[in-house]
Amino acid sequence: MKSWLIYLCSGLVSLAAAERLPRDNLLVAHDARGAVTPVVSAADWERRRSEIVQGMEAVMGPLPRPVERGPLDVRIVEEVECGSYVRRKLTYRSERGNRVPAYLCIPKSVLLAANGLQAPGVLCLHPTDNRVGAGVTVGLGPLPNRAYASELAERGFVTVAPGYPHLADYAPDLNGLGYASGTLKAVWDNIRALDLLESLPYVKPGRFGAVGHSLGGHNAVYTAVFEPRLVAVVSSCGLDSYLDYYGGRADVWLPGKGWCQDRYMPRLASYAGSLETIPFDFHELIGALAPRPVFISAPRGDANFQWQSVDRVVAAARQVYRLHKAEGRLQVEHPECDHDFPDAMRERAYRLFESVLR
Repeated sequence: MKSWLIYLCSGLVSLAAAERLPRDNLLVAHDARGAVTPVVSAADWERRRSEIVQGMEAVMGPLPRPVERGPLDVRIVEEVECGSYVRRKLTYRSERGNRVPAYLCIPKSVLLAANGLQAPGVLCLHPTDNRVGAGVTVGLGPLPNRAYASELAERGFVTVAPGYPHLADYAPDLNGLGYASGTLKAVWDNIRALDLLESLPYVKPGRFGAVGHSLGGHNAVYTAVFEPRLVAVVSSCGLDSYLDYYGGRADVWLPGKGWCQDRYMPRLASYAGSLETIPFDFHELIGALAPRPVFISAPRGDANFQWQSVDRVVAAARQVYRLHKAEGRLQVEHPECDHDFPDAMRERAYRLFESVLR
């Protein structure tokens, strides 16, 4: 734990010493002397990307080292026949002293294959739900249009849906485990869920998708910045700029409110009144996913996240996609609905996974 704290403190010092680069101009970075220089190549971009990750960890806390993984020790709690697939409720060991509840959906065609057939895997991250948590993604929640884990399983994908910290039946001791945020804990749990997929002989290793709605939408983005195995990302109703969140209202940046809750990033409360100095924003996070395919659904009627802000985020991130000659891989749609993940948008997401993962 001491090494984590040293790493974090060093990151805070270096971030404080350098000016906060513009979120809407991603083609500049600091050089070794701290001077701002242009980004003209993919190699130059890696310097800016490193600053973005450093800014994330300054707020979220540092990601555990790979050595922290340990055995998964998967334990199946329940198995249910669901037509063309099997749904397993299970827990896995994320790290010492912590087990994560999750759902695993496996197409029967994969389980019954005698020729070593391997199916693509998708990480399915649930929206805010304090009753069934990840069960929302397998159709156990009260709202329609959220069962993407089961719908993908019906299409031949193996899906895993881990619980999110401090929702439903999952309440890890964040402080005791050494986490500064529930956001970072969720990222680590998601990384371990990918390890779970890779441990299954019937899952294609190394290349996975991630999809999430609302809380799951930004959870997918945060995780993919840290996790290169996520090669296609879908975010529904999951983001806008921190500057635009609920119009920048001061009351949503108080301790325990909005993004500043323990299950998100409590350190963000220290930026109340100076949101422009938060050391990362979604402009940079989406840019950090380049050149991987990303699809964002941002409904025009979403009261949580402003679609106009999403367009500004995407416009900034496109600079990096153009740099990688991959501009067409970043897509955004604005369906005419409220905070929802309608059929047409889910179908668009599933086609993306079909084209990238198969």
